[in-house]
Amino acid sequence: MDADAILAGSKYPAKAHARRVVEYIRAKHPEALPSSSGAGSGIFYVEGRADALLEDSDEPVPFRQRRAFMYLTGAAELADAAYIYDIATDKSTLFIPPVDPEHVVWAGLPLSAEQALGKYDVDEVLPNTELNPTLARLGKSQPGATLFAIANRVADTVTFLEFGTKNLSVLAEAIDECRVVKDEYEVALTVAANRISGAAHRKVLERVKGASNEYELQGVFIGECMSRGAKEQAYPCIVASGRDAATLHYVHNNKPLAGKELLLLDAGAEWQCYASDITRTFPISGKFSPRARAIYDIVLKMQLDTIAVLKAGVSWDSVHLLAHRVAIEGLQKLGIFKKESTVDEILEARTSAAFLPHGLGHYLGMDTHDTGGHPDYADKDPLFRYLRVRRDLPAGSIVTVEPGIYFCDFIIRPYLEDSKHARFIDEAVLNEYWDVGGVRIEDNILITEDGSVNLTDAVKDPEEMERIIAGGN
Repeated sequence: MDADAILAGSKYPAKAHARRVVEYIRAKHPEALPSSSGAGSGIFYVEGRADALLEDSDEPVPFRQRRAFMYLTGAAELADAAYIYDIATDKSTLFIPPVDPEHVVWAGLPLSAEQALGKYDVDEVLPNTELNPTLARLGKSQPGATLFAIANRVADTVTFLEFGTKNLSVLAEAIDECRVVKDEYEVALTVAANRISGAAHRKVLERVKGASNEYELQGVFIGECMSRGAKEQAYPCIVASGRDAATLHYVHNNKPLAGKELLLLDAGAEWQCYASDITRTFPISGKFSPRARAIYDIVLKMQLDTIAVLKAGVSWDSVHLLAHRVAIEGLQKLGIFKKESTVDEILEARTSAAFLPHGLGHYLGMDTHDTGGHPDYADKDPLFRYLRVRRDLPAGSIVTVEPGIYFCDFIIRPYLEDSKHARFIDEAVLNEYWDVGGVRIEDNILITEDGSVNLTDAVKDPEEMERIIAGGN
């Protein structure tokens, strides 16, 4: 895919997204939007995020666009805006703030209506002073139309008085579900985010030997992303050294590196509201210890084997189970799991959850943990409780594949104290691996009809990582 050509040659396909949402509502909620004329008309109303100040300061809250608004407009950076889509006429209208002379003194001129019309895939741009009159006119001209909006995301100043039927539940669901399958433009945005993040991961490899603290490497990563135009991170960086690599969402990033074996870097840039989510684990010294390399090789096999089975229609539950099987086989070869037990016995007991307590991955898109996965956090099965996707994978979806093996005393200790699990674990061998901390390898994978495409180009071959670190500054 030539992501640059795709992104340079067209606008974000907001109108196509609106039509897709209409199709979803007609298919899944026909009572809300019948196909018959008259009763089948409707209006979408969605608000973007408003600029706001910190509650005890005159400093602004960092702006992050509402995802539903972004999906229907492509306006990632536009604050205090609103959007209307008329289903009957297929007309989209963007409402933007008028020029405020006092605001211009501090922030400069805002985007004009002409500029917005040229930049975004909408049919009309009006000042937001025209919002309520436009809603009233649409309601009067289409007396049978339903007004679709998102609950708790409508400003108090907005009125829907002319609409007899208002639906505040279906639109959010429809947008969330439509976001699962990406179009070519969305995939290109994800490729761009991955490309920047891959370069930043490499830069950290080049600098790790000269660093003394985790926060230095966080600065290297963010600085490289910003130098390539990515001002936002998709999520807070995880820069975890030594035993802290066993903490899944470690974000302190302030520990010294001296005396540590591995560094786990989970970090990804965002590009025009679309996330990358990449994890690499590598030796701080530039050379894996034998035990660290053994665990790394198991995790790499977990990832490669699970990616190999991905294609449209595959059950994510089954892929997650495959990761556990590979982990069990690998840990048995090392002697951490006793060899007299079978893989099935250990899997059935759920003992492998002590070393892989999280799900194999999640959907990726505008959110790092993107919508539509239907997780079941009430599931009593420890292998599936934190699996964020519980469905068959459709073509066009993007998932992270992020297996890991972790040596966290707080998590593993209860397993050692429970005879149901302790009988499978050789504690003497386990004690040799605590300093490995944790290993995770994560790539972003596009699902296709007959396979998958890895969108992540960050280095993960262990020998190549060692070579890069050895040649670093």
